[in-house]
Amino acid sequence: MQSLVELLKILIPAAAVLYGMFLTIQTFLQKQFEQKELDTKAKTIEITMPIRLQAYERMTLFLERITPANLLIRLGSPDMQAIDYQRVLLQEIREEFNHNLAQQVYISHETWEKIRTAMNDVVALINTSASEISPDSTSINLSKKIFEKVINENQQPTAEALKILKEEAQKLFS
Repeated sequence: MQSLVELLKILIPAAAVLYGMFLTIQTFLQKQFEQKELDTKAKTIEITMPIRLQAYERMTLFLERITPANLLIRLGSPDMQAIDYQRVLLQEIREEFNHNLAQQVYISHETWEKIRTAMNDVVALINTSASEISPDSTSINLSKKIFEKVINENQQPTAEALKILKEEAQKLFS
């Protein structure tokens, strides 16, 4: 019995020391794992941040370019018929959109849908305005009609999407 007590006197402290070492090593390894995870996340952010920022910049540029005032000024041609001008405007919007389709990978689904809605609103504005004037009218008349509708609605079709896009981009910095 005495030898068992002596053995327990040796084994219990040894087991406590081993358990303490186990906990220390486990904590150390856990912290190492967490540090590796943080390093990986930081490296990922370092790589993707510029790409995401570029996507936000490109989509902001897209929305600015299809804003009716900018679109009409940039593509204005007084010697064109309204129907041809409508085609040019719609083709420009489609080309701009198709050129930036890949940016949706870096932008949230909700924001991308707002951008698509804004584009569709601009297209609808152009088509509605064109339907309210005669097809052989001048491009200036179509431009006036589009400007008139924007003024009457007192809202740019791209304003909401631009606001949401900027807010999402700002979240990257906070």
